[in-house]
Amino acid sequence: MTLSEILALLALSAGTFFSVVGIVGMVRLPDVYSRAHASGKVSTLGIIGLLAGASLLMPEVTLKALALAVFLVITAPVASHAIAAAAHRQGVPRAGAVRDDLGRHADGEGQLIE
Repeated sequence: MTLSEILALLALSAGTFFSVVGIVGMVRLPDVYSRAHASGKVSTLGIIGLLAGASLLMPEVTLKALALAVFLVITAPVASHAIAAAAHRQGVPRAGAVRDDLGRHADGEGQLIE
């Protein structure tokens, strides 16, 4: 087994681990905001690990994998934020929320402050 195959195996294992953690987070977390975090952050790491492993095993796809990784790093957090912002605008409640930094607050005279 060569060094590149060992590194590919490690990258594929890390990618699989983060993907499984993301799936468990999607199933176990209590609300849409926590689930958006799990899908946006953990799954991004999982896919990047899988792309790195594929690049090490098949060097001819390295440029395509790099392009996919860059596209994913740019778009996944934006998509997660858009989902969470849309849920907040629709009034989806948060589990165990202590405060709402994006919500409307009333001043002392009952006027809404945004």
